[in-house]
Amino acid sequence: MSQFDVHRNTGRNSSVIPYVVVVQSAVFDKLKRRIVVPLVVIDRAKLPPSALNPVFAVAGSEVTLNPLEIVSVAVEALGERVGSLADEGDAIVAALDEVFTRAWG
Repeated sequence: MSQFDVHRNTGRNSSVIPYVVVVQSAVFDKLKRRIVVPLVVIDRAKLPPSALNPVFAVAGSEVTLNPLEIVSVAVEALGERVGSLADEGDAIVAALDEVFTRAWG
């Protein structure tokens, strides 16, 4: 399991959030949990595309990152791996930086 791997969401909101992306560093791979960010179906998202909510193509669907709903999940709760957003890692990290910046108080 690598940083920026995309997994199916096995939770009850999978019709709106079909995927999650692992954002946790490989330094913590020995732990039994992963920090993930939801990838929301673009048509169902009430989030305008922005630096905070970049849009990606995953398995033929357009999805948007929702870092305001970041969560830690047990490794065994992750669905199958369907791809990777490693090539888009800079956009994901920039979105997370927006959330965690201290510039605004």
